[in-house]
Amino acid sequence: MLSFFTSAPGRVVRRRQGALALLATLACGLLLAALPAQAREITDMLGRKVEVPERIQRVLGTSPPLTALLMVLAPDTLLALNLPPQPGDERFLPAGVPQLPQIGSMLGHGVNGATMNAETILALKPDVALAWGGEISMSNVDNIVRQFERIGVPVLFVNVDTLADWRRAFDFVGSLLGRGERAAQLGGEVQAALDKVQAAVADVPAARRTRVYYAQGADGLSTECSESFHVEPIALAGGYNVHRCKPSSHVGMEKVSLEQVLAWDPDVIIVQDRAFLARLGADGPWRKVRAVREGRVLLVPRTPMNWLDRPPSFMRALGIQWLANRFYPHRFPVDLAATTRDFYQRFYGVEPDPAQIAQWLATPVLGTDAGAMAPAPGAIPTAAPEGGMHHNHGQH
Repeated sequence: MLSFFTSAPGRVVRRRQGALALLATLACGLLLAALPAQAREITDMLGRKVEVPERIQRVLGTSPPLTALLMVLAPDTLLALNLPPQPGDERFLPAGVPQLPQIGSMLGHGVNGATMNAETILALKPDVALAWGGEISMSNVDNIVRQFERIGVPVLFVNVDTLADWRRAFDFVGSLLGRGERAAQLGGEVQAALDKVQAAVADVPAARRTRVYYAQGADGLSTECSESFHVEPIALAGGYNVHRCKPSSHVGMEKVSLEQVLAWDPDVIIVQDRAFLARLGADGPWRKVRAVREGRVLLVPRTPMNWLDRPPSFMRALGIQWLANRFYPHRFPVDLAATTRDFYQRFYGVEPDPAQIAQWLATPVLGTDAGAMAPAPGAIPTAAPEGGMHHNHGQH
């Protein structure tokens, strides 16, 4: 301070001006810091107008499909998982993702039906949350909005009810997060798969469509109604789900009897639970089902996510190509190994090794240990040109 006052008059004036400028800059900075972060208005996929931060860096997926979307579109923004990764998934997940906290889901789709709570959400400090929109969750919209309003976190609804919705979902979230180019690539891949499969199977006559039983649970007697979103891939691939009904709830897992399955006598059984393969392989009533007798059983791949359902995700774009090739190998004669390799490369940035792809695409060997699979992939046997149809649908 002594040198400030004893310097030449001109220098004192200049120093005073510099000090005043510095004070003004500091004051301006403090004022800006005190103001709330800049915001922008977004219209979500339900048409709601929501104010969100201009720059979004921390995103919470409130259900497995939306967490899956973030995982391949913007993994650096992902804050948590709804479900734990399974052994072997880590190779296909972005660095750090397997270690994220597991917090359940807004709709109880987490581990053992775990539902995330407000304290957990606040601790993660999300800039925004993504919730499942569309008809699947319409009854829960108001409740979800209220919960997030109470804790001051903006929530945006993203419609992922059907596979066709995924292109728009990628575009919406890509625009929100400034990842438009990547979103367009991923959405385009989904749409291309839909278009290819539809072109191949759309004109299969209704009476010649492959008749499919979708087996869930360790006993194989939980299934889905034909109008359930859980089995959309079967219909997209040109299959005919033998359980003709409307679902009793969005949860699904409708119970049926073995006698009913025997009456349906499906051409193909799609299996979700590996433990059920042991039942199919054992001598007993299941051996009377056409699909079992003819070895037309498919075990759904699930690394790092299920190709068909639970959760329903963009993986269905690969799943419908797998099913269409297995239902109608002459109509959809794609190289499934190459298709699978390219899909994983584009979505996960990782190329599976050929042996792993062969294992995913292999057909279960019934009558052996539940884990045994055919050594090489190939189309399931067909007894007729159009997927082995033998019955008129109206008889069942």
